[in-house]
Amino acid sequence: MKFNQFDNGSCDIEFSVKERWLILKKGKLHLSDEMLKHFGNNLVKVVMDWQVKFKEDVANKTTFTDTKIEGK
Repeated sequence: MKFNQFDNGSCDIEFSVKERWLILKKGKLHLSDEMLKHFGNNLVKVVMDWQVKFKEDVANKTTFTDTKIEGK
């Protein structure tokens, strides 16, 4: 799994062929404790970079439990 973050704050998460196959076959991606730690570290870095790269109006948005989030 690779995080590719862009200058506007958006990010693509790319999965390897093996990861895609595992997700298709098992319906999930299992992360061991060590891999979950690495995933979390990468995710925290992306989140920190978001705030710096987002436009001001996006950076100041608030998310609530009933906020709809739609991917593309």
